[in-house]
Amino acid sequence: MSNVRQRARIARVRKIQHGMAALAATRAQDHVQALETNELRLQQMRVALAAGTGTCTGADLASRGELAMRLEAAREGLIKTIVGAKKTVAMREQARIGARRDQESAEQLEQRAASAIARKQDRRSAALFRPRLRKQIEGEEN
Repeated sequence: MSNVRQRARIARVRKIQHGMAALAATRAQDHVQALETNELRLQQMRVALAAGTGTCTGADLASRGELAMRLEAAREGLIKTIVGAKKTVAMREQARIGARRDQESAEQLEQRAASAIARKQDRRSAALFRPRLRKQIEGEEN
C-alpha cells in the first residue's frame, strides 16, 4: 500500500511541476508579446516623425531627425531582445513538454501500482476461498 501512496505523491509533485513549467512558458510568451508591442509602437512613432506637415525650421527638422535616429536605434536593440526572448520561450516550452511527459509517466506508474495491489488482494482472497470438490459433495449425498 505504501508503494501506491508513494506513487500518488510523486504524481502530485509532477502535476505541480508541470503547472509551474506551464506558468513559466506562459509568462515568457507574454513577455515576447509585450516586447513585440513595444517594437511596433517605436516603429509607429518613427513613421509619425517622418510625416511632418507644413513648413518647419532647420532646427525642427534636425531634432526630428535626431529623434527618429534614436527611435530606430531603440527598435533595433529591442529586436535583439525579442529574438532572445523567443529563444527563452522555446526553452520554456520544451521544459513544459518534459514536465508533462514526466507527469503522465508518474500517473501511469501510480495506476500500475494500484492495479498491482488490487490483483494481489484478489489473489489473496481467491486463495482463502477453497470450493468443495464435486466428489466430496456426491460422496456425502450417498
